Amino acid sequence: MSTSNLFTSLKIGDLNINNRMVMAPMTRNRAGDGNSPQGMNIEYYRQRASAGLIITEASQVSAEGVGYPGTPGIYDEKQVAGWQKVTQAVHEEGGHIYLQLWFCGRISHPDLLPENQTPVAPSALKPEGEAITLDGMKAFVEPRALEINEIETIVRQYKNAAEMAKKSGFDGVEIHAANGYLIDQFLRDGSNKRTDSYGGSDENRMRFLNQVIDVVLEVWDSRSVGIRLTPENSFNSMSDSDPQAHFSYFISRLNTRDLAYLHILEGDMMSAARNVDYRALRDAYYGIYIANNGYDYERGQQAIANGDCDLVAFGIPFLANPDLVYRYKNKLPLNEANQATFYGGNETGYIDYPTAVEKTAATA
Repeated sequence: MSTSNLFTSLKIGDLNINNRMVMAPMTRNRAGDGNSPQGMNIEYYRQRASAGLIITEASQVSAEGVGYPGTPGIYDEKQVAGWQKVTQAVHEEGGHIYLQLWFCGRISHPDLLPENQTPVAPSALKPEGEAITLDGMKAFVEPRALEINEIETIVRQYKNAAEMAKKSGFDGVEIHAANGYLIDQFLRDGSNKRTDSYGGSDENRMRFLNQVIDVVLEVWDSRSVGIRLTPENSFNSMSDSDPQAHFSYFISRLNTRDLAYLHILEGDMMSAARNVDYRALRDAYYGIYIANNGYDYERGQQAIANGDCDLVAFGIPFLANPDLVYRYKNKLPLNEANQATFYGGNETGYIDYPTAVEKTAATA
């Protein structure tokens, strides 16, 4: 058993973080004009700066990478200006913050893309379900399979986004290779039916991710770059024939990169089923491992004590409790999250959740 717990410090690259509680990336659809962070986004992250590490909501690397309305980007100067205010606010509170790099691929709709272009993917496979657009829900369309030269263009967009993230003052970046978005669409064989150098074998399906890592590492030190994976998450119409074997291979190759961390969503967001041995994946990875999906205080403490992970990512608990670290440390009750205000909207259900100190003062 380890002597570490949620409140012990840890070194990630050049960062000395005060605790092992990570604020998970959570799309909240509250970006301002031009997909730029605005005032309430600055306050949202500032309030939660006591997390050992904040990973921002996913941020598209280009206009072609958009998949939802109201999500921030990291590809132009206005967006950089907005993110600079976010990172400054978090740093002033003594916190650390990584930006999550995102390209949605087939999980999009022509209404969201420049000149109403068709979404792209490794293969022309239409996902089940509907896209969220400014005009409401609309059925997903069949995506267009990317040509190899187009893949190279997207890789360059990741490099530009990595440069913009550094300019914005982030402590590092997380490559979003999870949850059914473009990189994950290449990794998993349920969505990748290509017969060229980007499909078929594990090595080929990982080629796009490896190219993205290569260009991001031209901008950032490897120990300031994390990766997020979701081996068996069925969200966004995803599947894989053998996630244990395939992701064991991917992790073995990531071991050669000396990255900041590996961030794994354990299990399936859409069900309670777990068909992957995550302790085996954790043991296969030589570096820092972040566990994610449904953890609470007790499970988080036990996972770290058992050596199942090095850090635990909390999502909804951090949304509803900006002072989650304080509450967990002092064994205080939590605010209840308001699901009706999760996506879009204004400050309600976003930056108006009270801290424990504020609640005590209000009832005194």
